Amino acid sequence: MPLILLVDDEPSQRQALRRVLEARDYKVAEASGVQEAETRYNLAEFDLIVTELKLAGASGAELIRSASPVPVIVMTNYASLRSAVDSMKAGAVDYLAKPCSDDDLLNVVAAALSRQGLAAPAGKQRSEATRQFFQGQCPTLRKLDEQIQKVARTDSTVLIQGETGTGKELTARRVHNLSRRHARPLVALNCAAIPESLIESELFGYEKGAFTGATSNRMGLIEAANGGTLFLDEIGELPQSAQARLLRFIQEGEIRQIGAVSSKTVDVRLICATHRDLSALASQNEFRRDLFYRINVLSLTIPPLRQRSIDIASMAQWFTEALAEKLDIQHRPLSTTAISAAVHHPWPGNVRELEHAVERGLVMAEGDYIEAIDMGLTPSSKTPEAPLSVINGSTPEIDTADVSAPDEELSLEDYFMRFVLEHQDSMSETQLAQKLGVSRKCLWERRQRFGLPRTQPGKRSHR
Repeated sequence: MPLILLVDDEPSQRQALRRVLEARDYKVAEASGVQEAETRYNLAEFDLIVTELKLAGASGAELIRSASPVPVIVMTNYASLRSAVDSMKAGAVDYLAKPCSDDDLLNVVAAALSRQGLAAPAGKQRSEATRQFFQGQCPTLRKLDEQIQKVARTDSTVLIQGETGTGKELTARRVHNLSRRHARPLVALNCAAIPESLIESELFGYEKGAFTGATSNRMGLIEAANGGTLFLDEIGELPQSAQARLLRFIQEGEIRQIGAVSSKTVDVRLICATHRDLSALASQNEFRRDLFYRINVLSLTIPPLRQRSIDIASMAQWFTEALAEKLDIQHRPLSTTAISAAVHHPWPGNVRELEHAVERGLVMAEGDYIEAIDMGLTPSSKTPEAPLSVINGSTPEIDTADVSAPDEELSLEDYFMRFVLEHQDSMSETQLAQKLGVSRKCLWERRQRFGLPRTQPGKRSHR
């Protein structure tokens, strides 16, 4: 089992990093500075060191030199790219830009260990909230899942398109996990987070002496993914110089490290993702046309959350359970007003924004339920526009004086959810079913399908 040393003079930062790594069954030790690390531990016993660059006393750069040949990952701010470059030249194997997500940390750590022939532990996975592919009722998403399973059977290059926060990396992981390469590494790189001066060395690696500061050979991420999958997120941000070299790797299955005179053959499946229109960028000569045609072999498009409103209520409730387990805090369900606010919110940040809103609600809630204000949402003042008897194909005569004509942009499922959420505190189940033109059994089944909890009479004051 890989042993990792965390060096950071902020205890809260160390604890946060340690929690993420130990959740994946890594063995972790920690130190508040370089001096403590050197006096308390034998650095040669560690498989990897993760250090803050700016420390009280000796800097993280000095730790890189004293820990050699143990690989070191440095942490820095986006504004300190010059320091990141200097650290890489000093011998750091990688760097993390703060603030970093759990996935960023785990991906960088896994890639660094993979270069040494060490695999990540096969123990506990991260919370289902961010690892499992959500199985909702949205027909578009169900069709996407069918496409994913077909795509996973091949080794063809995949291009995943979708807005920010829709789950492009999650989709890439599902493709990898369903493929024949699932037992091999999935190495991920966010092309937008790497300075242009480092992108080629990150992808292809370099040989000792290739440039000033290249004191040892360094394997690139493409070679680290050999036998597995390379995921290039935000490929639309890739510099054109790197695009040309990537094109040869795709065409020939070969890479050449910076400073090397010979090429290496690799077996890597490539998955790319972007939130940009690569076709439009290619027509404007901002992205290589030949590369676009090479990566756009199999295409997957993820719909934004606003087009999947049928899934919002059940997805939000699903997040409450998964995130409560992840954060190790008390689980609280969403109140009906919170669900209503979630259904009406436009979610420009998509699934990621919804997940973070639910996480905020779990932490901030004080009552038995998560309220809209706990999630940072404005309680909805909208009411459903029409009874939903048409859902079952029936058209009973009911009083429609309190409702107006349907909004053509909303689906029948949306109307069902909205009507139930807005009226269940003032109507019995029998009254709701009569208004909707369905049986009580059908109403109950649809509640289960959409994840709409029934208001408990004794709990209405909380909702």
